[in-house]
Amino acid sequence: MPAPIEDYALLSDCRTGALVSREGSIDWLGLPRFDAPSLFGALLGEPRNGCWGLRPTEATATSQRHYVSDTFLLVTRWETADGVAEVQEFMPLHPTRSDVVRRIVGIAGRVEFATELRLHFDYSRRLPWVRQVGSVEDPALHATAGPEAVIVRGVRLVAEDHVHRATFTVAADEVVDLTLSWFPSHEHPPKPLDVDEAMAATRSWWQGWASGIEHEGPYRDEVVRSLLVLRALTNKDTGGIVAAATTSLPEEFGGARNWDYRFVWLRDAALTLEALIAHGFLTEAHHWRRWLLRAVAGEPSEVQIMYGIAGERDLVERELSSLPGYDGAAPVRIGNGAVDQYQGDVIGEVLVALECARIAGLEEGDFSWPLQRALIEQVIASISRRDNGIWEIRGEPQWFTHSRVMMWAALDRGVRAVQEQGLTGDAGRWAEVRDGLRREIDERGVDAEHGYFTQHYGSTEVDASLLVLPQVGYCAPDDPRMLRTVEQIESTLLTDGFVRRYRTESGVDGLEGGEHPFIACSFWLVEQYASSDRPGDARDLMERLVAMANDLGLLSEEYDVANARQAGNTPQALSHLSLIRAADALAGHGGRSAHRR
Repeated sequence: MPAPIEDYALLSDCRTGALVSREGSIDWLGLPRFDAPSLFGALLGEPRNGCWGLRPTEATATSQRHYVSDTFLLVTRWETADGVAEVQEFMPLHPTRSDVVRRIVGIAGRVEFATELRLHFDYSRRLPWVRQVGSVEDPALHATAGPEAVIVRGVRLVAEDHVHRATFTVAADEVVDLTLSWFPSHEHPPKPLDVDEAMAATRSWWQGWASGIEHEGPYRDEVVRSLLVLRALTNKDTGGIVAAATTSLPEEFGGARNWDYRFVWLRDAALTLEALIAHGFLTEAHHWRRWLLRAVAGEPSEVQIMYGIAGERDLVERELSSLPGYDGAAPVRIGNGAVDQYQGDVIGEVLVALECARIAGLEEGDFSWPLQRALIEQVIASISRRDNGIWEIRGEPQWFTHSRVMMWAALDRGVRAVQEQGLTGDAGRWAEVRDGLRREIDERGVDAEHGYFTQHYGSTEVDASLLVLPQVGYCAPDDPRMLRTVEQIESTLLTDGFVRRYRTESGVDGLEGGEHPFIACSFWLVEQYASSDRPGDARDLMERLVAMANDLGLLSEEYDVANARQAGNTPQALSHLSLIRAADALAGHGGRSAHRR
């Protein structure tokens, strides 16, 4: 059985990420990108599905771990009866190569370590051809599987039934470096890494990036770590921002709500962009806007809600039989069928984010504003379509109120760009459609008897996504309809004080089973409380939410309150960016938009 989700640390080179358990096992890693087939897949199965263990041989050894300040350099300090040692591990941010470094440093006495390497490429579908290629002084293991290869250096590993093992001892001040380097199998292996140089450069890069964070107010440590997570999920080459580092971690343990999040959702990426811009990172906004221009280039009617890391369009969802799933939660999926859905809110999210970038000082280029005009026209062309909504329901499409409001926001940002910022466009026509959409929402998206916003037209249900309405300026946080909506959310969607996305019992999503409270939605409620004169409730909920993070400050998608454990894919960009927004709201900083009608 894999470790609890909250037991995993993330290593990142801003192209991909490794998940390391508290017991020192790398149980998930795809190289060279987040969406690559796994080399280590034990997270979604068993050790035989691929992992790399490293820990003291003493079973009773104890450990504590932390990230070196403002980095993803992980330090695990092990204490045994005979000594103390540290494992320092990271992924260097190299321009052309992909490596994992695991440095073992003796601190006191002597500590015996064991390492077990189980290589199982291509989502555990391909055992590699493995051979020893080093020398006695510099041992190395070369493994090839189809187009991929790795070379593992540092200690001599001995094979036994597809497992390569070694034991070694470190004394005080001794250092042993283990490295794994990925490369295309038709090329020569990369040269050995200079670990001292790579460690110094990696530490300097992360800390240099973090030094640019602008944040005044409470929860600074949590905000900084969350911004670092967002940067770790952003590809340094393409600018694509993945929704999470993993696939198929269950929303319901043992259930089938298991999805692949290793792609770029326009919505999540746009929200991430806003969080970065609000804290001083305009360069990232420019990088992502260029990604957007490349990804959606072509006919506006063909815009997708999500893309691959470099803008790939073909993300066909498939089920894998080679991985049994996290603690048996099946199926494991790669690709995501939501790519074919129509989600009416997405263009609004993008245009809200790009307005934030404009206001922050990012000038429009020759293609960026024409693209936005084309997206606005696509909103108008789709104005009568039902959609699958922000939660990507697999039931019947509806007129979701949140989606309709985000369509309103798209038109509103277009009108404001022309009227307030001097850009060219048919602001009069856009305003007419926008105002007509508002009249429709106010009439059909509000419960006639009780006066709260509804999940979709014709429904009496509420949805946590309605908490976004004040954030984009559709209404004020203290609008009577909004306050009644909050009351309804509190009475129907709270589980032990945390917010579910919607009532799965209603059947709206077309799926079996249920799910746990959604972490981002609870942070949205913090923001709503803070903006509607409930500061005590906001602070109380914020304290309970930040306590959900693991010892390294990482958050997954959902939280199993009854068993006090994280659920869903991890680390989750939406959870972390929502934490940032909630902290900003508590500090009294402005949100995504001035609240205006």
